[in-house]
Amino acid sequence: MALEISWFGRTSFRLRGRQGTVITDPVPADSGYKLGKVTADVVTLSQKDEPAYGNASLVGGDPRVLDAPGEYEVGGVLVTAIPLPLPEGRRNMAYLFEIEGIRICQLGAIAPGEKPSLPEELEDVDVLLMPVGDGPTLTAEQAADLMTRIDPSVIIPMLYKTEQERMELDSLDRFLSETGSKPEPQAKFTTTKAGLPSALTVVVLQPRTG
Repeated sequence: MALEISWFGRTSFRLRGRQGTVITDPVPADSGYKLGKVTADVVTLSQKDEPAYGNASLVGGDPRVLDAPGEYEVGGVLVTAIPLPLPEGRRNMAYLFEIEGIRICQLGAIAPGEKPSLPEELEDVDVLLMPVGDGPTLTAEQAADLMTRIDPSVIIPMLYKTEQERMELDSLDRFLSETGSKPEPQAKFTTTKAGLPSALTVVVLQPRTG
């Protein structure tokens, strides 16, 4: 079975494979996006005390909720939660998932900065879900630099300005200009391990409406 990735807006994605379904940072209604009725086996929260990025109670199916550092296995889904520092002693959790043999990293709303250090767990990532819209996190330039350093097969931008988004963020155009990419937005991204592109590829997803 292939891995299927859908985007709900902000830092919220659904990752689905035969081993199970993960929803990252279930996006709240006041964000401008609509999560709809969804179920999952696993829900991850990148910033558990920041409701702007996720509300686990919005997901049905009695999922396992992860919000702290560690290594987890839920069904056949492997999850590594990696703490990354934020200002004022807070932290953001980045998550590394292994589904269908594919390693997916969701960085959450990581702190902006010049060349942040990278945990060794991020040295072998196939698909990177990364913020690109400035505001509380990476600028387009910082995101493009970090993308190059991690060097995944696929990069899927998140946390940028859309028609629905109510947070003050930059549009996606600036990041695409930095990368020289002009991908057509698509409803979902589906791939197998063998089907991953050999060169770094930017994939743009349209936010689902429930």
